[in-house]
Amino acid sequence: MIMVIVLALAGAARGGAGTARAEEDGTATERQRLFYNHAYGVLDRETADAIEHSAHLRDFAAFQVRTTTGAGGQTWTGRYLMGRETYLELFGVGDLPGKDGTLGATGMGVSTEHAGDLPAVIERLRKAGITDPVTFRQTRDFGDGVPVPWFDTVFTTGEYDLFGAWGMEYRPEYFADPRGDTEPASHPGDVGRERYLPDTYRDRLMRDVTGIRLAVTARDLADTVPLLKAGGFAVRSLPGGGVVAYGGGTTLRFDPVPVQRVGLKQVTMSLNRPVAYRHVERIGHSALVVGPGSRAVWTFERQDPPGSAGQGS
Repeated sequence: MIMVIVLALAGAARGGAGTARAEEDGTATERQRLFYNHAYGVLDRETADAIEHSAHLRDFAAFQVRTTTGAGGQTWTGRYLMGRETYLELFGVGDLPGKDGTLGATGMGVSTEHAGDLPAVIERLRKAGITDPVTFRQTRDFGDGVPVPWFDTVFTTGEYDLFGAWGMEYRPEYFADPRGDTEPASHPGDVGRERYLPDTYRDRLMRDVTGIRLAVTARDLADTVPLLKAGGFAVRSLPGGGVVAYGGGTTLRFDPVPVQRVGLKQVTMSLNRPVAYRHVERIGHSALVVGPGSRAVWTFERQDPPGSAGQGS
């Protein structure tokens, strides 16, 4: 099971809505409709290759390397750590088209658990002043040349620097296709993350992503906050302009930085069982620390600025 939005596709499908502005902090008064689904980061080639060939990661998590064909014939090859409800997607420079394949580029999807919640989020965005949110339907081609509707998305804008966040809702056509290898619905309208992901996590140590820390530009952060609020996350400002969003068992932290310093910084994961030891695994320019206890923390070191790494083709 793999997915990543190539943000440029959404911008091409519909004109940009302009830059959304972060408003005052506030805890959502309605139920949460969007939950952390996955995030991705583009890493230097050495680190991406080390991740791809790491025997330790194959023991630690439900790990896979796969190539996907999405809408418009776009393809991408990623390295995936799959949990019970959440996952992490990692790329090397050039693995995604255009500027999305630049070193330091990142993205994040937050998804619904109940069919029909995405239109409600879109309505919240409009009430919050995002008058023309960008919508897009992603498809997946399983190799027969017939695209299957995969999930619907919404962005607050079609313009971005090197980070984009989107709300998403899986399509019933995808769940109905046996090639998707999804689970039966546990209740009417179930389009949830646990149904979408396989149960292979049970045989590994990693259970779920519980925290993501990303360095993004101030503009990209301003475009993200309205989506998180519309989805029901509790959003809090930090000294220096950063933001922390809480909800559904996952903590999202965003640090505003110049574009030359953007990137995936840290991922926190829960484990299926506590461990008594502390193990540090160096993987390229990163360090995965497992235990002691029931969590692991993966820290990514700063690499060369995006401008010096070039862009993917």
